[in-house]
Amino acid sequence: MKRSTLLLLLATVILAGLGKAFWPQDTSPQAGYAGLGEQASGFAQAGPGHALAFPEDHGPHPGFRIEWWYLTANLESADGRPFGVQWTLFRQALAPETGNNDEASDSPWQDRQLWMAHAALSTPQGHRFAEKFARGMALPAGQGQAGVMAAPFSAWIDDWSLAAVSADAGLDQLTVRAEADDFAYRLALTAQGPLVRHGEDGFSQKSADGQGSMYYSQPFYQVEGTLRLGDEPIVVSGRAWLDREWSSQLLGATQRGWDWFSLHLAGGAKLMAFRLRGGGSEEGDYLSGSWITPQGQVTALGEGSLRLTPVKTDDVASRELPTTWRVEAPDHGLDVTVSAVHPEQWMGTSFPYWEGMVTLQGSHVGEGYLEMTGY
Repeated sequence: MKRSTLLLLLATVILAGLGKAFWPQDTSPQAGYAGLGEQASGFAQAGPGHALAFPEDHGPHPGFRIEWWYLTANLESADGRPFGVQWTLFRQALAPETGNNDEASDSPWQDRQLWMAHAALSTPQGHRFAEKFARGMALPAGQGQAGVMAAPFSAWIDDWSLAAVSADAGLDQLTVRAEADDFAYRLALTAQGPLVRHGEDGFSQKSADGQGSMYYSQPFYQVEGTLRLGDEPIVVSGRAWLDREWSSQLLGATQRGWDWFSLHLAGGAKLMAFRLRGGGSEEGDYLSGSWITPQGQVTALGEGSLRLTPVKTDDVASRELPTTWRVEAPDHGLDVTVSAVHPEQWMGTSFPYWEGMVTLQGSHVGEGYLEMTGY
């Protein structure tokens, strides 16, 4: 057998193992979507009173079990065609940090982190996606197959990257790039507003039992760049939203998944809202969100000030998914119908979910992204 064939087989085995190992191992319904309700003893726990600090919190938090850098963008070509882009890097800890110096060695394999990335391009007619895995390596900063540095900010896996344009840019000016067999993109992101802390000064509660995450966003990016769809280059512009989140037990024991909205409203306001299915008071759902003014001021939304109601479902990947919603925030005069640009924005990745561009009509108009998991 040729050496190249042996290497290919070895890589296939390693990547298959990484895919199975990435999320917590208990994937029973009782553990929630991808095992994210599994107990996380030994890991750091998110909670109120953890003050966010920048630029340090742009980087990884290896004491926590799960973490992501999550970018979505609503774009338009010069001839008016809508496009959506997703770029996400996930970090998963294999085991808690112990602080045991006996475990230290010169081997780069002592690193306890796994990395997974998703890139996607939605078009008016279809949806394309790709997935990558990497094993963390204990190497000098900026080296290795995948990783994140806080300053100067850089997140990467192979040749996919999200990085600051200069050493002092922070998250204000970034370039994002990804390339797959049938699509690619390279985009420049420029922030037009401040970072936004969700929940209680950055702690976003996810259930009545108190589980949650540290969570902040940069929802004010203006975007310019180029997509490649097959062999066609397409110049685009639009808006993007970056979510930063880390936790060790994101879901409560009775929660199965979530429906998550990031919406850009005409006039400059933004809305982040989510419904965790289960885990609320009286065995209901748990709702939370943030109303963000054009200047970046945040009002927390919860039960009584936010309503998320499925209106219409579609058959997607042999699942009935709610692809049209009524979203209400009465205190802010918001009552809109949020609709998928098309239903077939399914991420058929190792842990499958729906992620795609949406439009809104009603009291406000605008656009954004919807994510649905656990169906």
